Amino acid sequence: MSFEHQDAFLTLASTQLETLVQFYQQLFNQEPKFYSPGKFAEFQLASLRLAIFAPKPDHQAEFGPTAKGAMSLCLEVDDLERAIAHLQIWGYPATNKISEASHGREIYAYDPDGNRLILHQSR
Repeated sequence: MSFEHQDAFLTLASTQLETLVQFYQQLFNQEPKFYSPGKFAEFQLASLRLAIFAPKPDHQAEFGPTAKGAMSLCLEVDDLERAIAHLQIWGYPATNKISEASHGREIYAYDPDGNRLILHQSR
């Protein structure tokens, strides 16, 4: 069974919306495509729409920060060392050493809410 769809995108709920919006502005080097302060922001990348929203007060406990959540956002980069340096400058250092695999090199970091970022550089 399947259903018709036009598009899909990733959403992150955050009780610290502005901090997360600023983080992703720096990471993607762009302003949100849509932005409603305190409520919603959406970034458009070549093949990904990332939306960040503030949950309503009666739902905030459901979306509170979790340590090393299940969500992973994999970002393909041209220069892994440069990407790692940017995260370090912003106060979000990588948490492990660069892994070497047949598909390329990668390292983990985390956004302000603890969502895993996988920075990947293909061979």
